[in-house]
Amino acid sequence: MKPFDTSMYFITDSTACGEDEFLRRVDAALQGGVSIVQIREKNKSTRAYIALAEKVHALTRRYRVPLIVDDRVDVALAVDAEGVHLGAEDMTVAAARRILGDEKIIGATAKTVPWARDAAAQGADYLGVGAIYPTTTKVKTVLTSVETLREICMAVDIPVNAIGGLNRQNIDVLAGIPIAGICVVSAIMKAEDPKTAAEELRARAKEVLFG
Repeated sequence: MKPFDTSMYFITDSTACGEDEFLRRVDAALQGGVSIVQIREKNKSTRAYIALAEKVHALTRRYRVPLIVDDRVDVALAVDAEGVHLGAEDMTVAAARRILGDEKIIGATAKTVPWARDAAAQGADYLGVGAIYPTTTKVKTVLTSVETLREICMAVDIPVNAIGGLNRQNIDVLAGIPIAGICVVSAIMKAEDPKTAAEELRARAKEVLFG
């Protein structure tokens, strides 16, 4: 597996705009320096999910940024994405690893230390932990304390990313916690200028988290 960088992990949301505008915003986020992109579609048919993922993958390849497919191992395989992200109700990490092999990136959601340790033991390459704050995305979320986030970081030896309602104004709460990066959706996807939003968030994260 090639090295990957989760410091600025961008998760897409196509629910608020048409396809052309959606792809324009993804392209702008890539111009702004996001380091990895996850396409997340909860309601599309398999065919529609694959069709959109192919278009997003064409963009991410142009910027040499990995594409991660949320939930769907079959869609990840169909578009030859660099990886997949799995939640509690998805395929297990171990099963996905048997299908995808060692060269693909497999991320997993974790909300407790035992959950995190189990995902890491099964072969997850990174973890997404949250939600740190309430989110505006149409995804079921349970809030995770900053203390739990810190405990998870200390319990596993794979990268841990914070997720959930994070933006340039509120990431100070993560200062001093050894996370690998932050995952953002609305802070970039719903910004008036996604490129500038990505640039400013990346600079702020570098200052707060890695400075």
